[in-house]
Order: sequence, then C-alpha cells, then structure tokens
Amino acid sequence: STLRGNKVLFLSLCPDACELTMEPNTAHSHLCFSKDNKKMTRMEAAQPYPDNPDRFTDWGQVLCAEGLCDRCYWEAEWTGEWTGIGVAYKGISRKAKGNECVLGYNDQSWSLRYCNGKYTAWYNRNDAPISVPYFNSKRVGVFLDWSAGTLSFYAVSSHTMTHLHTFNTEFSEPLYPGFRLGFADSALTLCQAETP
Repeated sequence: STLRGNKVLFLSLCPDACELTMEPNTAHSHLCFSKDNKKMTRMEAAQPYPDNPDRFTDWGQVLCAEGLCDRCYWEAEWTGEWTGIGVAYKGISRKAKGNECVLGYNDQSWSLRYCNGKYTAWYNRNDAPISVPYFNSKRVGVFLDWSAGTLSFYAVSSHTMTHLHTFNTEFSEPLYPGFRLGFADSALTLCQAETP
C-alpha cells in the first residue's frame, strides 16, 4: 500500500537537507547547467565541453560533486516525461556504451526512473515497478541513511510525501547523487526542501 506522510513532520525528523551541486565535469555533452550548477537542461546540440575521464559520454547523466556517507535528504524537480534520479559509487563506468554506465543498471548505482507518470526502481538491471496512482507533481525527495544501508524515494507535494521505494543494502563507499534526462528540452532542478 502507498504510504503517505505529513511533510512537516517528516522534515522535522530527518536531518538538515543536503546542499548539493551538479559537477559539469561528469556531465554528458548534451546537458547544460545554470551558473550555480543547481539546474540542468538537456539540449539538442552538444556543448563544447573538454574531454574528462569523469564525463559520461553516451548517456545524458551527471553526478553531483558531493560524496555522501551520512544521513542526508535532498529534493529534485523536473520537466519532461523521462527522468532518472539516484546515487552511484565514484567508480561507475563513464565511457562504455552499455548498461554499466546507466544509473541503476549496474552494481555501482541505485535509481528511481520516472517515465510518463510511472515510477520504477532499478538496481543492477533489476527493476521493481511501483504501484502508486498517477502522481502529477514531478518532484521527488531522496533520503539516504548510509550507515543503516537505506535509500528511500518519496513523491513530494506541497503537504504530503508519498513513499515510493526503499533500497536496503550495505553501502561500502561514499555515494554521489546523480540525475539523468532522457529527452531534449527537459530540465531538472535541485530544490531546497521547504516545509509548507
């Protein structure tokens, strides 16, 4: 069953929200960033980024600069109908054309995918469809408790948080939040977690 909670209560119990910034040196060439690296937009044309060993070359993804190994919470909001939100170890492959680079499609990352109003959780190419009613708000909260081995995703509205999925595992390295945009002219923004 879908779990719904009061957003004020949740944010009062969870730790201070993480301050994250996207790292353009990891970004696919079709992603463009705001000056503060809090928003990315997928472009039709490639950007003139320099070569970098950390850059994703075949998938429209980016990682954040911060490696997390504590209790952390963050939110992201997007436009468009194909988005991935997750975390990855620093060692996730960047250059291969296969699934080893995609968030949630390998043993180096965990991801929530949004496609046309439906959510799916992914780890190591295994998917878990999420049965929730169509959720119109394209905003997700992510709660990481690194030492407890939990990574939880919530659909966020102005007053409620709907639990979507929790991964339970044992993390061994810092985790870098990551994001993927599937279509041109879509955008994703790191949001400040605010109480209503």
